[in-house]
Formats: sequence, structure tokens, C-alpha cells
Amino acid sequence: MRSSIRKFVYLLLFVSTTILIHACGPKTEEIPLFSEHYQGYVETLSSDAFGGRAPNTPGAEKTKDFIESNFRDIGLKPANNGSYRQAVPLVQITGHNFSDLVVKGGETTLSFTYLDDMMVGSTLLKDQITLDDSELVFAGYGIVAPEYGWNDYDGIDAEGKTVIVLVNDPGYMLEDEALFTGRAMTYYGRWTYKYEEAARQGASGVLIVHETEPASYGWDVVRNSWSGTQYEVGGDNNLPAVPVQGWLQYESARSILTLAGHSLEELKQQALNPDFKAIPLGITASVSFELTYFQSDSYNIVGYIEGNQYPDETVIYMAHWDHLGTVETPQGTKIYNGAIDNSTGTAAIMVIAERFAQMDPPPARSVVFVAVTAEESGLIGSAYYSQNPLFPLSTTAGGINIDGLNVYGPTHDVSVIGYGVSNMQDILERHAADQNRTLIPERYPEYGYFYRSDHFNLVRMGVPMIYANSGTDFIERDEAYARMVKQDSDNRYHTPDDVIHDLWDWSGLDQNLWLFYHVGKELANSRIWPEWNEGTEFKAIRDETRHIRTE
Repeated sequence: MRSSIRKFVYLLLFVSTTILIHACGPKTEEIPLFSEHYQGYVETLSSDAFGGRAPNTPGAEKTKDFIESNFRDIGLKPANNGSYRQAVPLVQITGHNFSDLVVKGGETTLSFTYLDDMMVGSTLLKDQITLDDSELVFAGYGIVAPEYGWNDYDGIDAEGKTVIVLVNDPGYMLEDEALFTGRAMTYYGRWTYKYEEAARQGASGVLIVHETEPASYGWDVVRNSWSGTQYEVGGDNNLPAVPVQGWLQYESARSILTLAGHSLEELKQQALNPDFKAIPLGITASVSFELTYFQSDSYNIVGYIEGNQYPDETVIYMAHWDHLGTVETPQGTKIYNGAIDNSTGTAAIMVIAERFAQMDPPPARSVVFVAVTAEESGLIGSAYYSQNPLFPLSTTAGGINIDGLNVYGPTHDVSVIGYGVSNMQDILERHAADQNRTLIPERYPEYGYFYRSDHFNLVRMGVPMIYANSGTDFIERDEAYARMVKQDSDNRYHTPDDVIHDLWDWSGLDQNLWLFYHVGKELANSRIWPEWNEGTEFKAIRDETRHIRTE
């Protein structure tokens, strides 16, 4: 009798416990530690002793020594003729004595002041930059995109002229998925592309009409980002560029086009038509300023594990080691430690390298680990590597960029920057599923984040790259926690408060380390050659090198 009662009680306990477990949802499966070294690496790189890791500072020297020493201890081979270091020529360019932008039409002259009404600068290494009565042309969005049947420069000779172009691309404005990629920005919408295309057209000047929503930032960002010292890749890698490149406040552009007898709002509507033709405005622009520049070398740190079957084929892991350094303020010395951005990524490629180095046998393909410099100065280190790769990009199967990992705990989702652009995503999806995670598109594709981190310099050379991070569905957390995370991370981004703090949950970091490791491991041990999806801007250049990979 007692036995029956006892069994009944146990049954009640089992049933009630089961109901409680299901009511509360599944418990988090414990995420195994990826590396016993990871936390120490992050703590070291983000310590005050490293001074914020700005290029060409004592903190930068400590950073490079630290990464190089660990690459050596891990057993990576040096990638650059026996050295782990790849010198990156870095040019600091500072403008001075900016004149007004003077626009003349008939008997009327308009003047626009630097910083308030317009921004101009140059990447040319010249002491004096001058536009003298340059003919103005309205060139729509300034886009030449054969895959979309689009050419804003068709029928116009822009040689020696100054073009005025709109920000973003036509798909964003019409939110038409059949036009470019709808609201999601393509590279054709980025200011960098518009400057590059104007240079290809032989223009002497290019001015982008600023609008806050399609640009995804206000005029203050333009004013602060394009004033002061700018950084470029130096040496022979300082590519041909438009002598004067800059921005116009929206009202400044409206005044200029009104002087030419046009309505800015009407021209914006016309520019949304694929049959749009650039319009000579019959007015001229003049501006001048002086430049001083200083050239120095910073360094990428590059090591690799040689593949045991296909050593000439590579998989790449990339992260930038630099941050914003140390700044003297009236309130005292401020160190921009850059714990999330990007001690988490730099430490990640080191511990992932450890895992690959422990493989016996080694992976089939070679795996390359690149810690790049000067990302915060304009993706300089990765730009240089893409122009001067230590391993041919034509036989680089694909790669993973790690920049600013989630430190707030594990998630059910993975946010993909550049969702759906290549079938590299299929590999990511498989391994995310192994973690019971789902892929989601980035929340604001119209902001163009896919074009704002180091992977993009390889992307533009045709290499499919993954750039992903945790989403916002935190395991066993509510929406209020996700909102708190966003606010906290936004408040710390690019400030001295980007340090290790009490909200860090290292298990979320381990979750992503395992994910990125397994993605690279599959690619390194396969015959997969990831490709760009149809309609993407980078498919053509990848296709051009297909014969190299199939010979």
C-alpha cells in the first residue's frame, strides 16, 4: 500500500514538474567554453596599457607584438616571406584654408560656406586643390549598373566637369524589390561608389546631395566625419580619384538647381526612371583649398595554416586590431579601449586559429588569419590587403569577418549583414541550425552596413564573405532586455565606455566562436566554391576568375 502511494506521489511530482518545465520553456543548453585563452586575450587587448590601439602609437606596437607572438606560439606560418607583418602605407591628409563654393549662372553668384552648407575634400596628394569655373552636371544617382540596365552617365561627357548626384539608389526611394534591391542599399548607393564612378567618368568634382533618411545619418555626421584629418592607402595604392569630392546640404543643392532653372524635387523624380539622362546645368562651380599630408607605415598581421590537400586554395578569417586611441580632453585623458570594437574580434581569430592548429591532419585548404590595421580610419588595412593579397583572391574560396561580437548573452537568432547575397549563407545556416538558431536579415539593410566593414574590400574583389553577429532574441530574456542591450551598446559605441563591464555574458561570445569556427572548418575541408547570387554587384568579377579555380 505504501509502495503504491509512493509511486502515485512520484507520478504526481513527475507530471507537475514536466508541466512546469514546459510552461517555463526549454532550459538553455550549456554552451561549452571555446577556448580558455579567449577572455584573457580580450582583457589584454582592451587594457589601458594598450592605450586604445590607434595606429602609429605605442599601444599599436604592443598590439602588433601581442598578436604576432600569439600567432607564432599557436604555430601559424608567417605569410609574408618569413614575416607575420605586411606593411600598409598610410597617408594622413588634412585640408586647410577652404574657400566658399562659388556657383555662377548668368549675372547671379551664389556662395556656400564650408562645414555649414557644403563639405569638400580630396584624396590627391597635392598641396593645392582648385576647381575653377567647372561646368555643373546633374547626374541622377551617379550610377552605372549593367546588371540593372542602369546608366546615369549615358550620353554625357563628364570629363573635367563637376557632377551633382543623389544619395543612396533608386530602389530605396521606390521601395521596389524589382529595382536594385528595394529598400536594402546596394553598393551603388554608397558614397564611396559615387566617388569612384565619377573618377571613372573623368569628372573634376562630385557633390552628393545629402538627405538624412536615405543617407542614414544627419548632416552632423557628414560635417564631423569629412572634416579634420582623413586617412587613405598610400604609396602606389593611392588610386586615381576625383580631385574634389564632397557633399551639399539639401537646401544648398536646391538653391544651385533653382539657379539653373530646375526643381530639385522634380529632378529627383526624373532620376528614378532608368531612361534618365544626365542634365548639363549651364552654370559653373569654383572652390579651392590646401592640403598637408604625412605618410607612414602601419601593419597587418598575417599568419596561416597550410592545407594538406589543396594548399593553394584559401579560407580567410579577418578582424581589425585598431581602435581610436587615447585623447586628451579638458576632463583629462580618455582611453578608447575598444573592448567590443574590436578586441572581441581580434581575440576571436586568435582562438579560432588555435583550434585549426590542433587539427590532425590539418584542414584540406589553407586557412589564413588576417588582423588588419586602420579600420577605424577608413578600412585602410583591408583595402591594402585586397590590392596586395598575400594569397591570390582568385583562389580564396571565401571568408569570415569578425567585428564587434555580441557580449550580452546567447541568442536564438543570427543577424546576417548582407542577407541573401551569396551562398556562403547556406553554410552559415547549416551550422546555426546545429545550435538551434535561425538566420535573420539585418534590421536596417537600407543603412548599407554590408559596405562599412573590412570584409567589403574583399567582397568588391569578388570574394564571398560572411559578416554576421547575434540577433536580438536573447535566450531566456525578454524584449525589455533586448531594448536595454541596444541602448547600452549604442551608448558605449566609439566612446571610452567600450570596456568589459558587468553586463558581459561570455557564453554568448562562445556561441558565436563555435559558429564561425564550424563555418570556416566546413569550407576549409570541402570542394565548395561559394558564389554570389544572381543580380549582385560582385558576381561578374567572381565569374571572371572561375576558370582559375577549375583548371
